[in-house]
Amino acid sequence: MEKLSIVVISDVSGDAAQVLANAAAGQFQGKSVDLKRYPLVRDKATLNEILLVAKANNSAVLTTFISDELANEVQEFCLQNNLQHQELLNSILHMFAALTNTTPTSDPTTVSQLNDQYYYRMNAINFASAYDDGKDPKGFLKADLIILGPSRTSKTPLSMYLANQSIKVANLPLIPEVSLPQELQQVPKDNIIGLLADPKYLKKFRHSRLHALGLTSGSSYTDEKRIQKEMEYAQNLYEKYHIQSFDVTDRSIEETAGLILETHPHLASLGNKA
Repeated sequence: MEKLSIVVISDVSGDAAQVLANAAAGQFQGKSVDLKRYPLVRDKATLNEILLVAKANNSAVLTTFISDELANEVQEFCLQNNLQHQELLNSILHMFAALTNTTPTSDPTTVSQLNDQYYYRMNAINFASAYDDGKDPKGFLKADLIILGPSRTSKTPLSMYLANQSIKVANLPLIPEVSLPQELQQVPKDNIIGLLADPKYLKKFRHSRLHALGLTSGSSYTDEKRIQKEMEYAQNLYEKYHIQSFDVTDRSIEETAGLILETHPHLASLGNKA
């Protein structure tokens, strides 16, 4: 099998170039890929060492440089040594500069900040998945927000939506016959919200859920009186513990999330980390 040697060099992470290289290489069957990535290359000495390795292996060179100087250095070296080269970021910066009639900062640390934001977001998404549906009450002590609510009040999709804004969310289904976890008593009430919905509205969603699972609707899960009981239990619980509640009836996930962030402005700031 013929091997394709690729070197990815960047003054930032080089993640984008690596993803693109692998995606492109996957379109050529019968070719194995030897890809080496060199991130955070910000001086000529280091760059030249890498380029000499690329030359020795006759590698194709993919770069994402914010620095014009380093991008030009690679281009000149590859032309002189007959190496295939494609710069993926610098040309986009020049295009944006022309469109905005401004000059880019050429500061690679701003991209590092974006990488940090990506890390925070992925960490929050993993957190929401790990502590979904009351899986582990210990997560309540580490969460930025805890969402309570009866079944099918959109706790999970709302948790994931907020997680995409770097907010660590845990959620717990409320069942009248099941006691609340002790860990919930240790959480500041400002970090807890409750969800409510009209019983008729919720009944429709529960019917759809059972249908999707291939189950019949003849259970208390879709019984309107039972749903009303669950709503009353939730409402009484919120009032007892002074937990702010939100009615999700006929509201999109985005609308509910917007109301939560509006009433809990400290959560909105978590999405602006780094």
